[in-house]
Amino acid sequence: MKKHLTLLICLFVSIIFFSCKSDEGDPVSLDDRDPADFQIVIQNQFVSNPNKVSIFYRVVDGLDNPVSGLTEDDFTILEKGRNDVEFKLISVDEADRTISDNKDIFRNNVVLLLDLSGSVINNDLEALKISAELFVTNLLSTQNNSTKIGIYWFDGVDILHELVGPTDNLPLLVQAIEGMNQNISSDSSTDLFGAIIKGTAKAETALAENLASGFQAAASVITFTDGTDQAARHRREDAFQVVQVASNNIDFYTIGLGSEIDQVVLDALGPKSSLSTDDPDDLSNQFRAISDNIFNEANSFYLFEYCTPKRDGSGINGLRIDVQTPNGKGSVSTTFDATGFESGECGLF
Repeated sequence: MKKHLTLLICLFVSIIFFSCKSDEGDPVSLDDRDPADFQIVIQNQFVSNPNKVSIFYRVVDGLDNPVSGLTEDDFTILEKGRNDVEFKLISVDEADRTISDNKDIFRNNVVLLLDLSGSVINNDLEALKISAELFVTNLLSTQNNSTKIGIYWFDGVDILHELVGPTDNLPLLVQAIEGMNQNISSDSSTDLFGAIIKGTAKAETALAENLASGFQAAASVITFTDGTDQAARHRREDAFQVVQVASNNIDFYTIGLGSEIDQVVLDALGPKSSLSTDDPDDLSNQFRAISDNIFNEANSFYLFEYCTPKRDGSGINGLRIDVQTPNGKGSVSTTFDATGFESGECGLF
């Protein structure tokens, strides 16, 4: 009996041991992902006569970080027609091409939510003003002309107060931030969950308006707070749900300051990035990190257009776009319909 029991135990241990191993050996850790494995993620594509093919996409590295600042020299076009066995390189001599400036085709809206509850006003208002001013300056003092920032603040009232509406006017934003003072709020409590719900609605509205105007679009909601929701006007689950079901084109960031921060809440309300610090002097670094991320996100979108040599009658053609830089490479394949295509200037930007 003891012998059989021993065999059963050994068999059980062996099953557990082997079931915990992958077919290839040890499981691959997420930390083993190669940042040089770029991905081209197509957002939209279309064709127009006489022979233009347009692909709107973004590029991320193997760690899902945005890859910005690429030029048309970093991309290669390959086509596969009905008479081709494999993809063939399309040279610049055969097909004019261009990457359009983001401001021509892309709109990015940033919703900045600032906690101006009593604890912030009494202890950290000046640090917040310095950090918020750095944030807007860092985000707009670049060649990126596609971003507008709206700044809103919340306290214990069931209202999301507008400090300044969506604008790319940097002096106006700075002036509004500098105007925040000790007397701005009449309720020292914190309606954090209400601010998230209302701020997300503003981002959704901006996104819809941009798309309706014919632009590709994205948005970000950045929430700063020095504590937890104290007003209890809204349920935590409702705020979490709003973030979870929001458009995939909206990124959520949170910045926490002080020892009363609930990191679980910060993570849930800022799935893109949730940062926290106990040091008010370090707050500016948190805001800078997020502004850098948003800038890179906005500039990781590209509208690549070219004049294909394919003509009417060629039907559905394969298209492959390769990207290669000193930091990484990747590719994506799709198709386009050349029906109606003919000779002529295809009208690149």
